[in-house]
This record gives sequence, structure tokens and C-alpha cells, in this order.
Amino acid sequence: MKDNFAARLMWRSVLNLIASAVLALICLSLLFAVTLFLTNTLPGLGFVRAVGEAFVNGTGSIGMIFLWGVLFLIWFLALQWFLFAPLGKVNDAITRVADGQLDLNHQIPVRSGVFGILAGNVNRLSHRLQLALDEERRAEQTKNELITNVSHDLRTPLTSVVGYLGLIEQDGYRDEVELRHYVSIAYDKSQRLHELINDLFEYTRMRHDTIALKTSPINLVEMLGELLVQYRVPLQEAGMESGMKSAETTIMVQADAAKLVRVFENLISNAMTYGKEGKRVDVVVRSGQGQSVVAEVVNYGEAIPAVDLPYLFERFYRGDKSRTQWSGGSGLGLAISKSIIEKHGGMIDVVSNSEYTSFRVTLPKI
Repeated sequence: MKDNFAARLMWRSVLNLIASAVLALICLSLLFAVTLFLTNTLPGLGFVRAVGEAFVNGTGSIGMIFLWGVLFLIWFLALQWFLFAPLGKVNDAITRVADGQLDLNHQIPVRSGVFGILAGNVNRLSHRLQLALDEERRAEQTKNELITNVSHDLRTPLTSVVGYLGLIEQDGYRDEVELRHYVSIAYDKSQRLHELINDLFEYTRMRHDTIALKTSPINLVEMLGELLVQYRVPLQEAGMESGMKSAETTIMVQADAAKLVRVFENLISNAMTYGKEGKRVDVVVRSGQGQSVVAEVVNYGEAIPAVDLPYLFERFYRGDKSRTQWSGGSGLGLAISKSIIEKHGGMIDVVSNSEYTSFRVTLPKI
């Protein structure tokens, strides 16, 4: 339950009123006690007692109330000043942030009390604003990179298509064999364009949550086993072996089978492409912590550079070695895979070292 700041402030002011009344009464008593003690001890100060007695005798209870009122006002103003003093510091800090004299993530010292809560909330607000600005900058940078990368990836095959079709249109071929060769190249490049555009649409729909999952209970062990069988010939042609490892024969998940197959097809294809030196791809399925299941696609080829790991699932991210290193075809495969897994309530990550590279998918188990 959140604190009601106005109510806390009101009650603190009420407590200050009560405390001021009590402290004024105590001070009044101490004042008379000290005056009486001093005048009895030091006869030379008898005039102080005489003035006090004259004031009290002359005004009666009104004089006592007046003295108490003065003391009460002094104490109340002092307590209220201590209560509201942090508000000035909060205002000064906010003003300096607004004027650009301090960073947006500047933290105001938080002390106990009503305005300590306010200072803490202002700190949280400034922190969240800083995160929002950082996210906006990253989004702008990502948008610029997306435009650049899409332009590059579309232009490269499109240039080939236009070039070879131009040669055909201008009869720039020697014979029918060369004509068919040009047509074949143009067709392959157009297929590449088709794949990239489809991936762009798929990624956009997944990111904007416009695709409804058609979920059903799926035996993940059985599904991945069948997928490895389908990849047996491509793996053999790549000179690689495969293996399925699972201590259980049945591990059920609630998922969209077509979308989940696409994720693991992409992971296995990447393992074949970039882990070819390791000569092997293993799929490991096991129960995770709590109600979860973990499926790993492991290859034993060259390790992914550590600097690339945090950004591997970003759209169109390329490592430093080349534009295609660990990008997976259109450069959107891993980004789409991440979106699909997150839409299923799971997560995907990667571990890579000199011994192996493992893409790990965690899903809720039913």
C-alpha cells in the first residue's frame, strides 16, 4: 500500500502542534524555576523576579498564556522549519537539473521524514527519466542502423537482379546456357530479397504483438527429435553429425508448434553454418528450475567473440569480423527467435567459449 504523502504531512504538522504546546509548557515551567533559583541564590537578580511577579500579578492568567503562546510559536516555527527544510533542497536540486546544471540522474540526499519520501520519489523519477532518454537515444540509433542495414541488404541483391536482367534485356549473353545462368542468378537474388522482406514483416508483426499464437500441448523432446531427423541429410552434406540428449522421453510445453519449429530450425541452421569446424550438433532437452524446460542447441565450432554476445539477438547486429558473421541469413533470424520465445513466456540466451557454443531456450513446462 502506497504512502499518502498529504496525510503524512498533515499528521506531522499536527504532531508538531502538540509537541510545540508541550515543549512551550515545559519551557515556561523551567523559566520560572530557573528564575526562582537564580533570584534566591543571587539576591542581586531580585529585580528579575520582581519584574516577573509584577507582570504575572498585573495580568494574571493572561500573562502566563502570553508567555506560553510566545514559547509555543517559537517551538512550532522551529519544528516546521526542520520539517520543510529538505523541501528547499529538493526544489534547488530540481531547479538545477531543469537548468542543465546537474545531470538528470543526479541523486538528492535522502533523509528520514516526510520529505525524505519525496526526495526518494524524485530520485526515482529522475532515474526513470534518464532511462527513458537513454532508451530513446538507443531507439533512434537502432532506427538509423535499421535503415542503413536494410538499405544495404536490399540494395546488394537488387543490384544483381537489375544488372543481370539488364544484360538479358540488352541481349548481352552469348548463348542459351549463359542466358539460363543469368536467369538463375537473378532468380536466386530475388529469392534472397523475398526472404529478407518476409523476415522484416515477420519481425515487425512479432514486435508489435499482432500475431496470435495457436498454442497446443507439445512434447518438446519428440518435436526436436523429429526436427533432427529432417536435418540428417543437410548435416551429412555439411560433414557433421548430430545427437539428441534427454533423460526424459516426454516433456510437455504449451506452444505454437510452427513458431517453435522456426526457432529451432534457425538455431540448427546457424549451428551448421558457423559451427561446421566442430563437426557436430547436439540438441539437449532437460527440465529446468521450477516449472520450466530448457532446450539447448550446441555446436563445437569457433567461439562467438565475447564482445558480440550481449548484442547477438538484436536485429541486424553484426560482429566485427564481417557483416554476415553470426547474423543468420537476413540478420533477423535470432531477433525473430527471441520475439517468438518471449511471446511464449520464455527466454533465450547464448553461452560461447573455446569448447562449445550453446543457444539455450527456456520455456514454461505444463
